[in-house]
Amino acid sequence: MRKHSFAAISGSLMLVAGLFSTACAQMPRQSNDNDPALKIYRETPPKINDLINTKLDVRFDYKKCYLYGKEWVTLKPHINPTDTLRLDAKGMDIHNVSVVKNGKNFPLKYVYQDSLSLAIHLDKVYHNNESYTIYIDYTSKPNELSHHKGSAAINDAKGLYFINPDGKDKNKPIQIWTQGETEASSAWFPTIDKNNQKTTDEISMTVPAKYVTLSNGRLASQKLNGDGTRTDTWKMELPHSPYLFMMAVGDFKIYHDSWHGKSVDYYLEPKYAPYAKQIFGNTPEMIDFYSKILGVDYPWYKYAQIVVRDYVSGAMENTSATLHGEQVQETARQMIDSYYNTDAAQIDIAHELFHQWFGDYVTCESWSNITMNESFADFSEMLWAEHKYGKDMADAHSYDALEKYLRLPGGKNEDLVRFHYIDKEDVFDAVSYEKGGRILNMLRNYLGDAAFFKGLNIYLKTNAFKNGEAQQLRLALEEASGLDLNWYFNQWYYGHGNPNLNITYKWDEGTKTETVYLAQTQDGKPFILPFAVDVYAGGKKTRYKEWMRDKADTLTFPANTKPDLVNVDGDKVLLTEKNDGKSLDEYVFQYFNAPLFLDRYEAITVAAANQSDKGAQKVMIAALKDKYYELQIKAIKALDMNTASIRDAALPVLVSLAHNDVNTLVSAAAITSLGDLKLAGNMDLFKQSLNSQSYAVAGASLTAISKLNAAESVKLARTVEKGSDGPLAQAIMNVYAANGNSDQWQFMLQTFQQASVRAKFGLMDKFGGFTGRVDNPADAQQGIAELEKLGKSSKRLSRRVLDILSTIKEKREKMNDNASAQAADNAIKAIKG
Repeated sequence: MRKHSFAAISGSLMLVAGLFSTACAQMPRQSNDNDPALKIYRETPPKINDLINTKLDVRFDYKKCYLYGKEWVTLKPHINPTDTLRLDAKGMDIHNVSVVKNGKNFPLKYVYQDSLSLAIHLDKVYHNNESYTIYIDYTSKPNELSHHKGSAAINDAKGLYFINPDGKDKNKPIQIWTQGETEASSAWFPTIDKNNQKTTDEISMTVPAKYVTLSNGRLASQKLNGDGTRTDTWKMELPHSPYLFMMAVGDFKIYHDSWHGKSVDYYLEPKYAPYAKQIFGNTPEMIDFYSKILGVDYPWYKYAQIVVRDYVSGAMENTSATLHGEQVQETARQMIDSYYNTDAAQIDIAHELFHQWFGDYVTCESWSNITMNESFADFSEMLWAEHKYGKDMADAHSYDALEKYLRLPGGKNEDLVRFHYIDKEDVFDAVSYEKGGRILNMLRNYLGDAAFFKGLNIYLKTNAFKNGEAQQLRLALEEASGLDLNWYFNQWYYGHGNPNLNITYKWDEGTKTETVYLAQTQDGKPFILPFAVDVYAGGKKTRYKEWMRDKADTLTFPANTKPDLVNVDGDKVLLTEKNDGKSLDEYVFQYFNAPLFLDRYEAITVAAANQSDKGAQKVMIAALKDKYYELQIKAIKALDMNTASIRDAALPVLVSLAHNDVNTLVSAAAITSLGDLKLAGNMDLFKQSLNSQSYAVAGASLTAISKLNAAESVKLARTVEKGSDGPLAQAIMNVYAANGNSDQWQFMLQTFQQASVRAKFGLMDKFGGFTGRVDNPADAQQGIAELEKLGKSSKRLSRRVLDILSTIKEKREKMNDNASAQAADNAIKAIKG
């Protein structure tokens, strides 16, 4: 599962997208430590019966948003004889429960408890050497389900979703799709909805013949029914957990690719079908890369990826059939900018693909061990970035993840393996994802690639098509490395928090000794930390392997001359909050001599705070041409252009970057910086760049023009309205919101209507502001209606939308537009419910 990241597509959306991610995806449950639910030990669910095979025959009622299902589920007792069966079945109408004997159905007695669970009395006592098949006729009614609370990763849990089923929304396709994690599959078929169950399956879907279907496994048959419908039968002949079942139905175009003779298919809306190869084309290379490093070939019959509308999370790793939210669906022009964004579609694609091994092939045995799924998928993102784009991008991505964890309020007190929680949904947080990924990265660094990946291979092969927990990972890595790892797992997997590391230095000229003083300042026990220390002295670097085992430690290093730099954690892998007492001169040296992304990032950060210093100025100017684009952008944004020496040195570089840099995000940042100077001499550059195919560059250029000549920016905005998107659309809306009039209302409205929820987050303030002051009351009421829709459709945005509507109400009242003020008030009440 990929959390709602809504990461930056490009340029000016970076900030708002990052804020959305932090505000929404990372918010932990604000729980009371005295909550009695936290006292409950969340054990692995006991196994009374084992699923063997699940056969479904389903059809859909688009008007009622119902699924009519018939199920044949085959089971056997796990170990002890039993004459009872309990199946999860949420919010259904149950029409028949029977046992199948020699092809005939014999009704069974059952109790449907709280519309959540079927307690079935079997026809006899069954032993674990005999299986039995239960037939169930049922109706799933997901939109009437009362129990469908989501989590920080998954904002709803209805299991089955009908998108625009009546076709009234002309900007949205008609689709059906499912979402099973954590235990929502039982909202559309009865099952033992636990992740320690595994079953093969067969799903027959009867759908309008014009639509395409997708499910797990292989498409076994298609049958035209003569009534405008078609029945597609999909078979998954390898066992997987119920939460990984999936269906999707809609108007999709399929692009066929392959890996080693296996089908690799991409399902997109027809509008985006021409870009399928650009969006998903790296998938075969990813499959090959992960297969090789893990030593286990991609294990499923096929791999398909489908993009759907209004998805309730980022993406989901359904076995052999990953489902992505619409954020990965882009045109060629959009991808000009998103290619350079480390959190764009390629990272999401890599994350979900890695789950096909860690999560699907071997599944965490309980939600307490979700780290065995999500930490690995998070870690896989930097593996792919390193392989495909280089170490700087991998390290930047890893550092971003570390920062997300460190910013997590309160949640840092959670263990990685979590046996106590209020709700299973609570485990989907920055501890399980970002922190867990960094813990794996440290372990990889400590063991070395050979032992680490051999250990992963042992874990996967030992537990293939079964379930795993962290202790099994420890045993596999110990077998591969020959090292005891109890200390590591006890500390990082079964403990919480992180070290806060304070580092100071002292040089003794008499003894020619550099002393490093280390102190862990966090509460509680010290962390055991293995790390490298690089000492730069006399024109060479010497590496030392060190350990810190206590709250305070002292390291000494001999050197013929005072070191230019002592770089603690030379590999930059420690999961720690760090207060490093290096001098400014040492950070300047670090930028030009230490090799890693984080070495340079730290140096730029310190230099940016000391731009009156000549050495810091050298760092800032040099960083404008850093080999990694994010560091270039960091330096551009931090430049103190009020300091003459910096401005004089930076201006020609910024102009060159604006004109020539291959990375459009760097060019856009340079244009933004030049625009802030409001120099009339740059107007030609901005006008020329306004015609760029990059939305980021064009958007930055329009914003820069608006700072020089507001009226001119309105005129020019009209010339680039057609086909605008992302940062350009946002820039146009900003220009119109500040300086436009009712003539621009239709553009504002249509842009907002057609934007995804992610994009609307960055647009809604300006759209709301324009709605509040537009002359025509009918226009204002259209805007209010759109904001009401957004507030109702997104729980995450509802509070913000309510604030905007309250402001609109006040503005319309001041304009004596009582009808629009009343419409705003009605919208507020409707959102609050």
